[in-house]
Amino acid sequence: MSKKNTPLKGSYPTEDCLFLLKPIEPRYHSIENKEMLIQTGQLHYSEMIHREKPPTEAYTALFLELTARYKQRLAAEVVILAKQIAQCRDKDITIVSLARAGTPVGVLLQRALRNLLHRQSTHFSISIIRDRGIDEVALDYILQEHTPESIVFVDGWTAKGTITHELKTSIQAYNHAKGVGISSDLFVISDIGGYADIQATRDDYAIPSALMNSTVSGLISRSILNQQIQAGDFHGCVEYSHLSSYDRSNWFVDEITEEMKKISLEVAVEGIQESKDMRRSIVREFLLYIQETYHISDMNRIKPGIAEATRTLLRRVPDVLIVRDRKDCNVRHLIHLATEKNICVKEYAKMPFGACSLIKDVV
Repeated sequence: MSKKNTPLKGSYPTEDCLFLLKPIEPRYHSIENKEMLIQTGQLHYSEMIHREKPPTEAYTALFLELTARYKQRLAAEVVILAKQIAQCRDKDITIVSLARAGTPVGVLLQRALRNLLHRQSTHFSISIIRDRGIDEVALDYILQEHTPESIVFVDGWTAKGTITHELKTSIQAYNHAKGVGISSDLFVISDIGGYADIQATRDDYAIPSALMNSTVSGLISRSILNQQIQAGDFHGCVEYSHLSSYDRSNWFVDEITEEMKKISLEVAVEGIQESKDMRRSIVREFLLYIQETYHISDMNRIKPGIAEATRTLLRRVPDVLIVRDRKDCNVRHLIHLATEKNICVKEYAKMPFGACSLIKDVV
């Protein structure tokens, strides 16, 4: 392993989170150029990054509104998930969140495990990339001081199950190569796709941290894997210091932490009626319906769920936004972004998600 690899703290306190990522020199692409390069197969999405802009005042207001609305709920769900993690691990716990969507959740679980459940816990946030796998150098780093049995993988949500599949495939290969037994179980707040192993809820609601990019994730970009990453390096990232005056990372987790202090440790997991197999079947049927209706050749251009739809509108070139109900408070920020970008908004009341976005065919 490269001796150059040292953890990043981002804008979080080190006891909350350490990013196992390598800062690289950004070579920014416009969102439009990035999309063209992805769809023509010239570059993988993980090889490029665009320069994040500050959120507007109007959009920040929507984020603050949703945080106020859902902070008590999210706090309860974090406690539920922390209890489930504690039950699955007898000794020390090593939270490994999947950067970036999993990062704020990892911070909150770290606080819940340490402060509420009084368990020894460490939190690292590492990279996993579709079609490229998990950062094995980061796993090697973790295993220098932590046991394989202590590792718990955490993300914010599931949708189509792409990252879940990537995680399980990667960990199976890593375990075989290294002769270790890391569990590939994935713990999430919202398992809307039915692909996680353990979840707090199946509801597709606007988890507030999904609304923002780096300004709620420690001022760190999504992970990058390009020619700047050499053998033995962590996967890369960009530190968005230019957004420091807009950073809500610590404010957000502090808001939820205050609510967690009020939550009874007896809080129960909600009853989920349908099985994971049933949920996956419903998701597959919906994706096929969308693919046929909108003549989409590449399933990667369909982004189901409120969180993934948000990411599309923020980081990609969207074509259509589909919502289950225009009046639902959970999609107000999506309607706002779609209006801002002049994107067509359609309603589909039978959709098994609150929203779904489609990436535009640019070639």
